[in-house]
Amino acid sequence: MSSNYKSLGIRPVINANATLTKLGGSLMPAEVRQAMQDGAQSFVDMHELQQKVGARLAEITRNEAAFVSCGAATGLLLATVACIQKVSGATFESFPNSLGTQNEVIVQRMHRNPYDYAVRQAGASLVEIGTMDGTSLEDLENAYSASTVAIFWFQGAMNQPSELSLENVIQSAKNQGVPVIVDGAAQLPPASNLWNFTQLGADLAIFSGGKDLSGPQVSGLVVGKSEWIERIRLLGAPNHGVGRPMKVGKEEMMGLLAAVERYVSLDHEQLLEVYEQRVRVWIQGLNGKGGLSAKRDYPNEAGQPVPRALVQLPDHWSKDQLVDQLMAGQPAVSVAPSEKLNAILLNPMTVNDEETQIVLKQILKVIH
Repeated sequence: MSSNYKSLGIRPVINANATLTKLGGSLMPAEVRQAMQDGAQSFVDMHELQQKVGARLAEITRNEAAFVSCGAATGLLLATVACIQKVSGATFESFPNSLGTQNEVIVQRMHRNPYDYAVRQAGASLVEIGTMDGTSLEDLENAYSASTVAIFWFQGAMNQPSELSLENVIQSAKNQGVPVIVDGAAQLPPASNLWNFTQLGADLAIFSGGKDLSGPQVSGLVVGKSEWIERIRLLGAPNHGVGRPMKVGKEEMMGLLAAVERYVSLDHEQLLEVYEQRVRVWIQGLNGKGGLSAKRDYPNEAGQPVPRALVQLPDHWSKDQLVDQLMAGQPAVSVAPSEKLNAILLNPMTVNDEETQIVLKQILKVIH
């Protein structure tokens, strides 16, 4: 019996939503799949592979060093453990750390999000600064203590003009000798973010391998200063300790390397025009049809510099009703409900041109 989605009774989904983990992230292009297939053909020394792949990734991304983690969340966890370990002197057997360990991680209140669980999972105690209305430099200066091990900066839709800027955070942290780690999991594009955060002075930056990089969904990319990458490498699999359950296979390492090599070679300006064209197709095809109102929305749900289509619904339709009916259709189509409006949002990054037309037709079919 063949093992595929059809044999399991699972329907493929046309994803006009986002590079969501619950939908499998992104689709891997042929060169990534081939690199993984090639990597599956031989046994290798995993320590050597992690070092050699990391060195190549560092070169590509203009960083001192790099590490392949088991998703971006593992990168957050291992970075936190490395920071706690350096300040407290804890051994790898100590984690999760016991009470009394120096383990305070500073984070702006407005940056709190479900993904910071990975930081807390390492045994860190989060010290919030500021409010949802803003953060000042004084808030940060007052938060330092002998137990401070790091400052985490979460880049994305939560960023607001009233936050304490990353530049100011980095300058303050340098004066205190405290590392700054940037969670940029979904912050590609732009491709320049692969080096922008670290060139600005952040010690580490962490990205998902399975979103816009289109690498293996279970991979993450950690880039930054050699000192911190080496600490993370010693904490990660196949070494024993807190990182042991979070293995990255040889296939995923080679797949992520191929994905990053491909990504930095893409014509991102041309890609952006492709996205704009798909959005125009949706707007022109939906605006004014069946009481719909469609317009361009920018930036997208992750705060990426990419457009999307915002489609407002007539009063007799609810966004949740439309989302459910599109997923129940044939083919199944996933779209995002707007958080604030009775509307859906269509993402051009996760469809091809043919699927763009299918999404349009399915929405019109359901609405009418």
